[in-house]
Amino acid sequence: MKILWICNVPIPLIAKHIGINTPNICGWLTGFANEINHDDSIELTISFPLLGTKEITKGKIERIAFYSFSQPKLLGFLPVEDQIHESNLMRKHIKIILESVKPDILHIFGTEYPHAKVAAELFDQPNKTVVHIQGLTSYYWMHFNSGIPYNQLKRFQLSNIARGNLIKQAEKMRKRGLFETEILTQVDHVIGRTDWDEACCTQTNPSVKYHFCNESLRDSFYYGSWTIEGCERYSIFMSQAATPIKGLHFMLRALPEIVKVYPETHLYIAGNNIVNRNSLYSKVKFSVFAAYIRDLIQKNNLENHVTFTGALNEEQMKEHFLQSNVFVSPSSIENSPNSLGEAMLLGIPCISSDVGGVKNLIEHGKEGYVYQGDAPYMLAYYVKKIFADSDTAYAMGRAAQKHARKTHDRKANLKRLLEIYKEISNVSNYEETIMQ
Repeated sequence: MKILWICNVPIPLIAKHIGINTPNICGWLTGFANEINHDDSIELTISFPLLGTKEITKGKIERIAFYSFSQPKLLGFLPVEDQIHESNLMRKHIKIILESVKPDILHIFGTEYPHAKVAAELFDQPNKTVVHIQGLTSYYWMHFNSGIPYNQLKRFQLSNIARGNLIKQAEKMRKRGLFETEILTQVDHVIGRTDWDEACCTQTNPSVKYHFCNESLRDSFYYGSWTIEGCERYSIFMSQAATPIKGLHFMLRALPEIVKVYPETHLYIAGNNIVNRNSLYSKVKFSVFAAYIRDLIQKNNLENHVTFTGALNEEQMKEHFLQSNVFVSPSSIENSPNSLGEAMLLGIPCISSDVGGVKNLIEHGKEGYVYQGDAPYMLAYYVKKIFADSDTAYAMGRAAQKHARKTHDRKANLKRLLEIYKEISNVSNYEETIMQ
């Protein structure tokens, strides 16, 4: 069976092969691709955008074929004719790829970018097209500024000239979600894994066929286990914080209460230092959200309690997980956060906001703690509980690990994915027979 994936980024195996930066995101793609790579029944081709490329890059690594296509710049300061040219080039490339691969099934990962919509339109076989739900921008935008004070929403920074204020950034996300809504109403199949994404998809398109399939995560997180002896006591780890959705402002509002009781507390945040203003470029790029974060840190005297780690690759991320006393996901919205899944696989004590599909991943009080997302005082309460009772924290981590090994069981998830492909293929073959 020939399967063509349309993705937002190349998997690390391909990125390394063609000599581009390896993405530290989309670990579920790597998980599924690694498993399919060993299955002789599937001919997998992965296609992805490359910014600025004018020619298709194609090749093969192990059993996986790949194609790149042009990614439109679509920047506001570009002339309209240049933007149209870039879009047309992308469309031309995707058409060539579809004609070359002749897939039995088109599997689209991510729905908020134009190339997903273009691929679905050009393939023009909704009964053989399946959309894999990651997040859902058409719903995420509603939660973009949750917990941000009104006076911050219209705050001005130089970066507003390019990005707009926080209200406009949420509006841009809403508009991106229009691509997603169109795709979801034009295809017959979606793959999801939580009550939340099923609710969103079936409300957007009541006739869509919903297929359940859990995610497979990055290789290294299936090995190793957290111990209290091996961690930095009173340390908290967050895996992302670049946008308001990831909830760093909630964490920083909880942190002073934690520091009162545990003054050694230190928060580590994966990613670049968004409050850095040491260069002209960083000053110009400095966002409204970053300004708000800086204010929270300074107002609450948290400068010595917060560290941005810089960008982390897979192994570095795993190391930080294992060194942390607790992992926190304080997001205002998530579907099923892979960072939470990775932390649970390693048996780390976990705390998460009760948003989106989180309840499908972790059981409150048994495998970790789940709290009301807009209540940072409850986040502080649960962090202190973890710090105060190492035995209970360890027991919950082990229970979470056991659950996660079922949720993210790669063989079981591959089996289910192949079942979905066969279901779609059989339905398609049946419909074609009836039409003939």
